[in-house]
This record gives sequence, C-alpha cells and structure tokens, in this order.
Amino acid sequence: MTNRIEMRYGCNPHQVAASCYMPDGARLPIRAVNDAPSYINLMDALNSWQLVSELRASIGLPAAASFKHVSPAGAAVGVGLDDTLRESLFVPDLELTPLACAYARARGADRVASYGDWIALSDPVDVATAQLIRAEVSDGLIAPGFEEGSLEILRKKKGGSYRILEIDPDYTPVAEEVRDLYGLRLAQRRNEFVAQEDFLKNVVTARDEISAAGKRDLIVATIAVKYTQSNSVCLAVDGQVIGSGAGQQSRVHCVRLAGGKADLWYLRQHPSVRGMRFAKGLKRPERDNAIDLFLQDDVSENERDRWKKLFDEVPQPLSMDERRRWLNGLSGVALSSDAYFPFRDSIDRASRSGVEYVVQAGGSIMDRQVIEAADECGMVMVCSGVRLFHH
Repeated sequence: MTNRIEMRYGCNPHQVAASCYMPDGARLPIRAVNDAPSYINLMDALNSWQLVSELRASIGLPAAASFKHVSPAGAAVGVGLDDTLRESLFVPDLELTPLACAYARARGADRVASYGDWIALSDPVDVATAQLIRAEVSDGLIAPGFEEGSLEILRKKKGGSYRILEIDPDYTPVAEEVRDLYGLRLAQRRNEFVAQEDFLKNVVTARDEISAAGKRDLIVATIAVKYTQSNSVCLAVDGQVIGSGAGQQSRVHCVRLAGGKADLWYLRQHPSVRGMRFAKGLKRPERDNAIDLFLQDDVSENERDRWKKLFDEVPQPLSMDERRRWLNGLSGVALSSDAYFPFRDSIDRASRSGVEYVVQAGGSIMDRQVIEAADECGMVMVCSGVRLFHH
C-alpha cells in the first residue's frame, strides 16, 4: 500500500491536481493495481466496497455491486442462476462460481444503467468472475485480492488501462467522517448501522410471517439502499436488487422508478425477449439497448425504424395485456425504503411490481393509512425506526 494516490482528475477533467490520502499521512488501505482512478472512480469504489462487505457479513455469501455515479445500478449475493435467468443475462453455458453468480446478477439488474460501471467484489476475484467482467463495458473494480490468473485477464481490458484497486479487507475506518464543502468542514459519526435479522422484528401488518428468502432479500435491499443516493427505494428478489429508485425528491417517484426497473428486469425474461434474433455482429451493449427500446411503450416511429435494423427477424411488440400477464408472475419481492412513506401511493405502486415484503423507518403522521394499504395488498410491513439517508 502507499501513502497517496494521484488521481487522473477530480469530478471533471478540468479539475486537476486531485489526490487521495489519509489525514494523518498514514498508509492507505487501498492501492492502484492497474492505471490511475479518477475522483468519481474512488467515490464509487469506496461506497460500493462498503456495500459488498456488509452484504458478505450479513448474508454470508459472496457479494457484488455494479455502481454508477455513487449509487448501485445493481447488487447481489451469490445465489445460483436458473436457465431462464442465465439466458436473459447472456451467460447460458458458462461455469459460474458463487462470486461470478453475484456479479452476473448485479450487472443484470439494469444492464443499460450498468454500462461503464464500477464493480465491487467482496471476495478475491476468481477466473470465472474475471471472464464475465472481461465481456462487459466497465470502468474499473475494487476487490480484496486476486486469485491466480484473474489479474492477467483484467489487465487486458480497455487496452491495458482498466482501473483496478485492491483494498485491505481488515481496514476499519475511524468513527468520525469529515467532508470539506465550499471551504467549510462538516463532521459526523459514520453510519455504522448494519442490517441483520433483528432489524426486521417490528412487524406492523396483519400478515406477520416473513419467509427465509424474504428476510434475506429485505436485508439485501436495505444494505443496498443504505449506499444509494437519497431519497431512495430498492427492490430485491432471489438475493439481488432488481430495481433502484435513487436521488428522487419524492418518495413515490423513488418507488415508480424502482418498480419500473424491476418490471423491465422481469420482462427481459419473457420468451419473446429471450428468443430475439439480433443482427450479426451486434455487440452486447447494443443488444441491451435494443431490448430496452423493445420494452418501452413510448417509442417514436423514427426510433422504431432505426431499432428494426438491429434484428435478423424483427420481434412483435408485446401488447399491454401480454406485459401485464407476464408481470403478474413476479412475486415475493422485498422493498426497502431509506425513510418513511408519507402517503399510501407508494404501497399501491409497489404492489404492481410483485412487492410482498416492505421495510421502512415509520414515524409518519400517515403511518396508519400506509399500514392499511399494506394490509389491503397482503404485504408484510416492518417499521424499523431506522432512517438511512445517504448524501
């Protein structure tokens, strides 16, 4: 490790003379293994590392995150993939380790948003995971180490300029967190709260049983929402985030955004999407964009005409009835909100995206109406008393 990392630049290329160092001059817990990171790379790296290390500690499985602009586009633990999900994630025939499964899931939550992502891995990078990363467009990654052969694969990305950081997994930061802003210094205690099962004990709805999978997914969603720019809501199922609503000024818009992303994630698994025949030579990001455009319902004729050129055989758009019938199969989804719900509108929207389990802070003057909405939708709701804003 070194005492200082000279960064490529700050938030923007004209903000030069950027660097990373410890206030007391001590050695850093991270080192640049390949190429120099930028300011935003390090912001994504340090936030995403906290997310995956907390998932690893709470769930006990390898974890991965796909970060963009200081919020997760996806996050997951290493739950195996069924054939349908493998096909929708473009990994149908690959040998996948638990860490590789975690990254495939994290990247697959929102493949369009994950383009050019920053990756965080809770465990040393193995060859199977490095092979997956090699096939994706990504800016860099942070991990606690590298198994034999994986670093050589990663160093070949981006013509040798792929940014790779190694972090000491035993590093523990000081309790006080300090930020300089506009010449002023702000200090607070770090958010040291980590979601575990006892976080889910205050069930407030008539339905009060949470399955083991539901508990796991509520914890996954909560740890993800803790590192998502507020206001925020995260939806998770099967050990992975499937929709994130980040940085919205109203709670219902968080839910609409997260729910819309979850719907698209599930629609990607529709037989019509999995059976698409793309034009020869079409690259993976172009396939992602083509699928995303196919699943939109507000596309112009010019966009549609350009889109048709991406296929050997142009698929028939899904009707609203077909979409709804397919989405009715999405169930058991867990939702975590970083603060309370001020109105029932968020619960009504969440119910359309298969949400069955909800954890929120509680404490709104409208709690009773929100709980009644959850009862009407057959949900289990936990009021945790813990707010998790992140700025």
